[in-house]
Amino acid sequence: MEVMHRLVLAGILAWTSTDVDATGACGAASGAGHGERIATIACNENTLWFSPFIDTDGHLASTKVAEGETSRLNDGMTPAWKRVVEYWKGSGLLWRMTGTEGASDCAYPVDDRIHASSCRAFVIDTPWSAAFVSYVMARAGVPGFRPSASHIDFVRDAYLRTAGSPFQFSDPDIERPGVGDLLCFSRSSSVVFGHQGLKDFLDRDPHGSLDMHCEVVVAANPGGNGKVHLVGGNVLQGVTMRELHVNRNGLLWSLPRRFGIDTTCSPDNGKGCSFNRQDWVALLKLNPALATPRSPQPATTPATRPPTCCLKCAADVAPGIPRC
Repeated sequence: MEVMHRLVLAGILAWTSTDVDATGACGAASGAGHGERIATIACNENTLWFSPFIDTDGHLASTKVAEGETSRLNDGMTPAWKRVVEYWKGSGLLWRMTGTEGASDCAYPVDDRIHASSCRAFVIDTPWSAAFVSYVMARAGVPGFRPSASHIDFVRDAYLRTAGSPFQFSDPDIERPGVGDLLCFSRSSSVVFGHQGLKDFLDRDPHGSLDMHCEVVVAANPGGNGKVHLVGGNVLQGVTMRELHVNRNGLLWSLPRRFGIDTTCSPDNGKGCSFNRQDWVALLKLNPALATPRSPQPATTPATRPPTCCLKCAADVAPGIPRC
């Protein structure tokens, strides 16, 4: 199965140059705010997965390993599937999934062969993109963030729990994405929502379920390369970066949507075959108070000065220090 997977990917990637690289976006964020910490953690995971990415045309331009494989990640030690287990554990969500077949076996040491096969099946069969976001936020120590295995819960929190959520619910067409934000789309196969449609859905059914997907904004460079970079988990079976266009004002530009003409992917309509063509519905803006690094606090005790003389001089007093 793994050999077949690699052969298929080789065919997909044959058109692109091996020199294509989007990893320069990672490391652009600097500072001590939660936004920078979020971006750094997400970028580190993308690098661990050999930096797969989707370019601005919506093409998968690089990938080397998939979620269910035993192939080692970029650290040379960690099998891909075991890293996904860590996202479930590190987010605190694994215990909530005990009703899902194989999840409880992931709580055992992953080298235990008795439980490893069913745990690996859980990794392959269970969507883990929301667990990845939750892992990143937990590692970044984002206050008020409530981990969930469903992206709709992040979005619902930002929309309904405005005083307690670390994110602000925004329209991706009128708000600029910034480092640490979440950009989300609906995965409904039957309805195209758009931003207003999602608001109507949440107003009509505040506790309703909806298949969604959110990715972390790790870099936004409107004045430079005119791109915003996102990192998401379980994107084409890995932790994958995505490139989208922004204009000079930093707004998402020509955001590919899942409606209109030429949106059906087929051999006769290559323009419709874009992994960026989604029902983008919400931008969750990181609370400005969290995005801004805290100013360093002044020292509570004054710095001590080296002694210039001694009152009670020991026999081995340091040379050059006279008696007072």
